[in-house]
Amino acid sequence: MSTPGTTLFSLPRKKRPQTRKRGAFLTAARQPSAIIGIAIIIGFILISLFAPLMTPYSSRAVTCGVFEPPSTQHWLGCDDGGVDVLTLVLEGGRVSMFVGFTAAAIALIIGTSVGILSGYFGGWVDTVLMRITDYFLVIPQIVLMIVIAAVWGPSLDHVIVVIGALMWTATARIVRSQVKSIRERVYVRRVEAIGGGHTRIILRHILPQLGPLLAASGVLAITVAIFNETALAFLGLSDPNAITWGTIMERAFSRAAISTGAWWAIVPAGIAVALLILGCYLLGRAIEDALNPRLKISHLALRTWAVRPLGSTVEIDRRSRAQRRIAAAQETPGAARPAEQNTASTRDPEPAAPPPGTDPAQPAPPPGADPVQPDTNGDRA
Repeated sequence: MSTPGTTLFSLPRKKRPQTRKRGAFLTAARQPSAIIGIAIIIGFILISLFAPLMTPYSSRAVTCGVFEPPSTQHWLGCDDGGVDVLTLVLEGGRVSMFVGFTAAAIALIIGTSVGILSGYFGGWVDTVLMRITDYFLVIPQIVLMIVIAAVWGPSLDHVIVVIGALMWTATARIVRSQVKSIRERVYVRRVEAIGGGHTRIILRHILPQLGPLLAASGVLAITVAIFNETALAFLGLSDPNAITWGTIMERAFSRAAISTGAWWAIVPAGIAVALLILGCYLLGRAIEDALNPRLKISHLALRTWAVRPLGSTVEIDRRSRAQRRIAAAQETPGAARPAEQNTASTRDPEPAAPPPGTDPAQPAPPPGADPVQPDTNGDRA
């Protein structure tokens, strides 16, 4: 009920906020590094798909001279067999990217499965799976890949299986730690309380929460897979009949392209590998920064590379604070320094000066007594 002299009116409803919280993918897509990474990856995918339409030459036919330098007809020159290098790089990118993406997918599947089982069930399952993961972490991956590929023989399928089967350890560790955190959340406990099975909990409530994390791990795994495939192919452990970036560099290096000065036979393939790895790395880092805001730091800032002076950090902090106090005291000359104020406040007060006409050696009268008047007639007697 309203009081006399007042008017009732309805307040407008609050509008919904126009900006809602974005997901990890949308947050990462707005970063410049993610935009550059996505552009590089999409560019390489489009080039690999339309490679036969972008070059008029064949990767099997001789179209120029041996180690012919770049020209208007052959933009990247020719290799030792008279084959156009641009054609080889474009077709080699298709195979290298296929190997990298497939091996990364295998590693992601194995690592996710191991991490979910270890983090969800715990106990002896966690102990056994993590000990196996530790064994694979201790062994150098590239050395074990070389040994297995040499035993199995040079084949593209063997390279994919070897890279995928030995690159899952990092993903398993990351997924395990995240699953152990999700396992203790309230909604998962409530599903268990109403009788939800393990398969339903994992597929419906845990696995969707791992989507952005798996995307970041998968993109970063592609970089490692492409690098490992290039390394194995450069060492001659890949299929010699397949055209990849690694085999292009291996053939150019083994046939004295560097010693003869034919840099164009090996450098374009290396630049292609570096650019694709850079694009995947930038995209993966952007997704990781979106998932964890504490990772949003400048990795290449000048402050990171600053040379620190000698001495302990405690002493350095003490000196810096003292220098700031001195600078502040010099800027305000009327104010006393903090150190002087502290010493002045703790110092005992000085005794007051005696009044004029009194003897300093004469003791002071007790409180309440009349003051002693000086005898002015003593000298007259």
